[in-house]
Amino acid sequence: MGQTPRQIHGSDLLSDGYKIILFALSFMSYCSIVQVGASIHEYHTESFIRRSNSFFFHGGSEGLYASKPHSENDKLVSEDKPINGKSFIRFESVTFRRTKQSAEQKNEMQQRTGLVEAIILEVRDRDKIGGSYLNSDAICCTPELAKDGSCKVGEVIIHQNLDNPNGPQRIQAFFEGKNEELTMPLHTVEINSTGMYYLYFMFCDPELVGTVISGRAVWRNPDGYLPGKMAPLMTFSGLVSLAYLVLGLVWFLRFVQYWKDIMQLHYHITAVIALGMCEMALWYFEYANFNATGSRPMGITIWAVTLTAVKKTISRLLILVVSLGYGVVRPTLGSITFKIVLLGVTYFVASEALELVEHLGNINDFSGKARLFLVLPVALLDACFILWIFSSLSKTLEKLQIRRSMAKLELYRKFTNALAVSVLLSVAWIGYELYFNATDPLSELWRRAWIIPAFWTLLAYIILVVICVLWAPSHNPTGYAHSEETGDDFDEDSIPLTGSGVKVAGDLSTVLERKERKASLAAADHHVFGLSEDLEEDKRE
Repeated sequence: MGQTPRQIHGSDLLSDGYKIILFALSFMSYCSIVQVGASIHEYHTESFIRRSNSFFFHGGSEGLYASKPHSENDKLVSEDKPINGKSFIRFESVTFRRTKQSAEQKNEMQQRTGLVEAIILEVRDRDKIGGSYLNSDAICCTPELAKDGSCKVGEVIIHQNLDNPNGPQRIQAFFEGKNEELTMPLHTVEINSTGMYYLYFMFCDPELVGTVISGRAVWRNPDGYLPGKMAPLMTFSGLVSLAYLVLGLVWFLRFVQYWKDIMQLHYHITAVIALGMCEMALWYFEYANFNATGSRPMGITIWAVTLTAVKKTISRLLILVVSLGYGVVRPTLGSITFKIVLLGVTYFVASEALELVEHLGNINDFSGKARLFLVLPVALLDACFILWIFSSLSKTLEKLQIRRSMAKLELYRKFTNALAVSVLLSVAWIGYELYFNATDPLSELWRRAWIIPAFWTLLAYIILVVICVLWAPSHNPTGYAHSEETGDDFDEDSIPLTGSGVKVAGDLSTVLERKERKASLAAADHHVFGLSEDLEEDKRE
């Protein structure tokens, strides 16, 4: 006789999920606490790009709130902290280095032999840069444009509005003699108007071609270094962490109250609640540290990012195994456990890569193309999860209808309706997100940007609450737990990862009914005609 194949239980799947967590945590333990760019925009020998008759380098862009007004008492209190309540952009050790050939062409006795300008403007003032109001495409002032005295030759054209003192600002720095390097003095520009600000370093002299920039610029909001579009996320993370804590306390009380009737599925739910609470708490402290120092320690950021990826993976696996009927219509997951674990590991790796690019490159804007490349695998894997979940729910509902398990059927109908609503909301929100990004290419709506990621966090929490309510521990777990009367070990291996191959459960139900009829007829024959005794005698012979 062949060996009976080993049955794989849901607890094995959870163990595999924990192995993913342990692997991630072991990876993070090797990460040293390295500071990465945040509200501190760093420049490392960057080159200038030609545009029209100018050369420019994009020094950064962020949403900044206006500085808070201070009373005399506030000024006395904050003398030791002059940046308290101030919003500013500060240039620190910004150095320009021109080519040796360019420097040698200059007169050593001449004081100013090359001009570089730092231009700070709010996005709504972008039309005030260049000669558009002079009916010219030039960005730098030419002798022809300077005839009417509206600009100076060799400088960037800025149309100043005398009624708006918070318009574009320029900071000028000059090379001297034959010096190859120019270091800007420490300079702070206070921000007195709320908006999305852009910083450009520009020069107009073609002889400065080949000049590179190094140094850094520090951006700060009134309440800290956290960028304006991320500031609400700190408060949001703290509130959601408290929400997970409340959910965890309620769940723990139910867990203790009915501990004798706990199913394996309840441990899975407990793990997801704990992961969610730790994840949001870690994000809160990461934002708080970012806000206080202006830099993001790589170690803390990777911990938060990895915990997010682990929680997202385990949450999706939880919904999947529930949809497969684990613990309700089937005691084991059978041969499909390997596929589930493989999908989970793949999703974790893709999600981890995407989260790292999003959060480690959130300020210096180097993540645009990389993010676009990494979004596609995560979207496809999410689609696989959705199709597999709903195809599994379809088979589970049909099985419960065949067995007339009304209590379980009602439970799964509610769960299916909740998931369907969440999918519809997700599709609608994705449409809104695409519209938001398409209509706001310059981030003018930066104060609303935090709502986009916050929605997904809130939706995941709501789905978890629904699962906790439907599968809450109780005195009568047999109402929705697996029992031999209603659970057969049919193989779900036929459920594919795409909706096109979903099999109808009618064939399965027909086979089961035939087996039941044969068994009942055989039992009746044995009872009426005494065939059981004859069979026993045949066996003895």
